[in-house]
Amino acid sequence: MATSNDTPANLPAHAAEVGTELELLVTNVAHGGIFIARHEGRVVFVSDTLPGERVRARLTSANHKSFWRAETVEVLDAASERQPHIWASAAVERDPDDRAGGAEFGHIELGFQRELKRQVLADSLKRMAKIESDVVVEPVPLGPNASPGDAADGTGWRTRVRLHVDEDGTVGPYAARSHRVIPVGDLPLAERMLEAAAPLDQRFPGAASVDVVSPSLGTVQILVSEPDARGKPKATPRTLIHEVVGDREFRLDAGGFWQVHVRAADTLYHAVQDLIDPELFDPRATNLDLYGGVGLLAAAVGDKFGSAVRITSVESDAHATDFAAENLAEWVGASVRTDRVDRFLAGLVRDASAAERVKHQAATVVLDPPRSGSGHEVIDQLAVLSPKQIVYVACDPVALARDIALLNGHGYELRKLRAFDLFPNTHHVEAVALLSK
Repeated sequence: MATSNDTPANLPAHAAEVGTELELLVTNVAHGGIFIARHEGRVVFVSDTLPGERVRARLTSANHKSFWRAETVEVLDAASERQPHIWASAAVERDPDDRAGGAEFGHIELGFQRELKRQVLADSLKRMAKIESDVVVEPVPLGPNASPGDAADGTGWRTRVRLHVDEDGTVGPYAARSHRVIPVGDLPLAERMLEAAAPLDQRFPGAASVDVVSPSLGTVQILVSEPDARGKPKATPRTLIHEVVGDREFRLDAGGFWQVHVRAADTLYHAVQDLIDPELFDPRATNLDLYGGVGLLAAAVGDKFGSAVRITSVESDAHATDFAAENLAEWVGASVRTDRVDRFLAGLVRDASAAERVKHQAATVVLDPPRSGSGHEVIDQLAVLSPKQIVYVACDPVALARDIALLNGHGYELRKLRAFDLFPNTHHVEAVALLSK
């Protein structure tokens, strides 16, 4: 074994080879579920460890001038927050090539997972938006039907699981950071009805993926996708399901987007309601729900401020907007548009009359973009419309911090921020931010 103190490991940058093993002291967490160590001044991003540990790690990438990547193969000195992995198929005792992906924080005590997520979110805001934040990552209860054990160890929450399919039809998750299918015998992060129904011991030759969906109402759905010309999963035939948030029922396609955590939709519905400043809200303004899906957050606005609220939900997926139109039908002021958000906003900016510009400036905008965030073009268009307040729902802290920095440049300030642990035992964290001028 080559270590940081042994001659074979003390190689110049051009001589480092993938497969070389280093002894590393891990000092910090980085975005993406990886951790930071240093070897002769060079940053090494290491998986399957945590701050304070000394590990033996195998290089998986050594061709970048400023950093390398490595995977832990042995824990030499464990941190006090390390626990037995909640999923044996992903544990450090397995060879890195055979570890199931999707539970990269499962070896870390649950409370410390939230602290690490808080650090990543706070650091992103400080570096990218120059904002100091004391945000806390809040735990999310699973609900009255969950077992105490699931709540205690962060399992039993996932209502949607995609199983990938190998050439011989074997199904399973991909290995971490690869497209290699790993056969598994259990899915501990999954809601228990979903886990019981998942066809882990079946083969699906010729299929591209198998999606397992456990809706609020009805039975677990198994959706088998065939590959398209590029080998990617084709859309499956539409299957109607129903999801419940509070007293409200949403219709959607089983293969369409819905929040993954069993309580995520309810959590975000109420978080958006709580963060909107009622003193800034004008029900007659051109309020917007961007990246609106099937209308969850538009419904949150309508339920809080009344059925006469004027709000337009914008979503590029035509199937989703079909369902959004049904789900929002009781609100006389609600409308639905099938369009890309950037193109829709460009039309508002281009075509607005003087009277419409006044309504844009009085508006509340809720946006829930994909993981990559909204980006320059959408933020710049929003700035031209100049809405009174913006509620930003984000599943990526770096994208959120970048977009907050862009909004800061247009005069918007972060007023409130909440974060939720909607993805226990992974590095992901959800945040909801309120910005206004």
